[in-house]
Amino acid sequence: MKVYINGKFVDEAKASVSVFDHGLLYGDGLFEGIRAYNGRVFRLEEHIDRLFYSAKAILMKLPMSHKALCAAVVETCRRNKVRDGYIRLVVTRGTGTLGLDPNRCSNPQVIIITANIQLYPKAFYDKGLTIVTVPTTRNHTNAVNPAIKSLNYLNNILAKIEATNAGCVEAIMLNSQGYVAECTGDNIFMLKDGKMFTPSLASGALHGITRTVVMELAEGLDIEVTQPNLTRYDLYNADECFITGTAAEVVPVVKIDGRKIGTGRPGKHTKAFMQAYHALTNASGSAI
Repeated sequence: MKVYINGKFVDEAKASVSVFDHGLLYGDGLFEGIRAYNGRVFRLEEHIDRLFYSAKAILMKLPMSHKALCAAVVETCRRNKVRDGYIRLVVTRGTGTLGLDPNRCSNPQVIIITANIQLYPKAFYDKGLTIVTVPTTRNHTNAVNPAIKSLNYLNNILAKIEATNAGCVEAIMLNSQGYVAECTGDNIFMLKDGKMFTPSLASGALHGITRTVVMELAEGLDIEVTQPNLTRYDLYNADECFITGTAAEVVPVVKIDGRKIGTGRPGKHTKAFMQAYHALTNASGSAI
């Protein structure tokens, strides 16, 4: 496999960054997880848009233009003969001192890695997930804002550890007010009486690309979507529930904190979203 680093393609075994890189030392950097389907990179421009928004939020000047980053992602896929796969785009602050000051960093690193990924076994898509609410609170918006897709993912990792300890592969995180924010690596949706609900971005939800796609698909399926403050009570009494993410795609949730959701099986609307999402990803995107 060839890894893109600052305009060059190097063998996987030789791909490296300095131990003084602030992405390694302090998690000072950004990333995007992107998918390729059927020889196309899905929603590439939207992912690069989000990268630029995150960069602006942390006062990082990206060393490449939007167009150049898109082209680099596509070329990395070509070099690795990727038709269906996962792409990780990483931008670090660059090499600096052992102090925190980002102004003493130089040469931001742009890294693009391609790989195969299957986040969950097929059985979870067919039968649904059992998840729990964990005690680790989602980052406050005035701390490390969850809208920033940064390399500092310890908040999510701690929640993931709690999920694993509870025997689950995913978990719900609440914000500091006790409202549902998101899962450790995915956005969450629920349906009740034919209407769909998802936490607002102000609640601590990531501006997920898949989240946006699903909301667009809902319009085509004539399903109203709103973004209220949601509590666990709302989720427990949902007719259907599912999670979304670039790697996960659309995954049904059938039990939360020991409470069966709806019939305890993936619902008809969830199945419709899964089908519509797969159809869209296989028919659109930036050609490789």
